[in-house]
Amino acid sequence: MKISTLTRSLSALTLGLSLGLAAHAQSVDGEVRKVDAESGKITVRHGEIKNLDMPPMQMSFRVSDPAWLQSVQVGDKIRFTADKVNGQYTITTLEKK
Repeated sequence: MKISTLTRSLSALTLGLSLGLAAHAQSVDGEVRKVDAESGKITVRHGEIKNLDMPPMQMSFRVSDPAWLQSVQVGDKIRFTADKVNGQYTITTLEKK
């Protein structure tokens, strides 16, 4: 009986964490305005980023994958997620549209 209760509790916890992470990492549309490979940043004009409590604006982000700096160009439309990583706003997923 105790193992079954523990299994159900762990399943519920796993589901809760998955839903929390899905809500946390919300994708947003943007347009690449500048690529600065030297500093490891991409400047993006973007819509609201709810998980960062950030209104639509243009700003620079670090990237979690340096290869993205080579795969996008100014003017590209992108869909991305961003988060604060080590105190810096960072693009954590990026998809060219």
